[in-house]
Amino acid sequence: MTKAPRITTYNEQPLHAALKAWYAGPEDRLEVPVDGYVIDVVREDRLIEIQTANFSSIKSKLWALTEKHCVLLVYPLPKEKWLVKRWNLEDPDSKTERRKSPKHGKPHEIFEELVSFPDLISRDNFEIEIAWTREEELRHRDKRRGWRRHGWVVDERRLIDVIGQQRFEKPSDFASLLPATVGDNFTTKDLSAATARGRRFGGQMAYCLRKMGLIERIGKRGRAYLYARSASFKHE
Repeated sequence: MTKAPRITTYNEQPLHAALKAWYAGPEDRLEVPVDGYVIDVVREDRLIEIQTANFSSIKSKLWALTEKHCVLLVYPLPKEKWLVKRWNLEDPDSKTERRKSPKHGKPHEIFEELVSFPDLISRDNFEIEIAWTREEELRHRDKRRGWRRHGWVVDERRLIDVIGQQRFEKPSDFASLLPATVGDNFTTKDLSAATARGRRFGGQMAYCLRKMGLIERIGKRGRAYLYARSASFKHE
């Protein structure tokens, strides 16, 4: 008996729908059942999956699909982002503000999601691509739910354009994302400082790079693990 496709029960967000349309060529097929899963884009013998966040939710799907198929995972990161703030969702005439965000996406941000399956990139038939975007982020005012953003809640992301792509086909392709400024030996704290991100991110990045075989633990500095580039990293 054939299993029914596992269709995710959510309303497709504008960014996901727009990227799916952008990646799809004239001969490609959309929303195709494959091995019990529904695939965003099927191009001949390649499956293209678009994931805007939360890699953990597709971990089992990707492990299963890469047993038999070539899979490209697309992850959008905004190079340019405009924040669109609406004070009252119920009032079409409510005050709206649009301004450009000073933040720009960095390629190492992918480690925040890739921590769910860093060793999957070792499979020959799995690749990851960052889609560099221009996009809008729509927010509305809600003091109860939006305390993390000073009273603002994110509603959705909207694609303006795709302005570039960065492909990772094998573990060594991630070697360039390790900052040279950390030196030969480093801790997760050093990684956090070099990337200007929190301590948790330094741990995620180290975990991913170690699972990929690019760095290794060589001891401790105080209570923190000390890392160094592995032999395979140095030969890149």
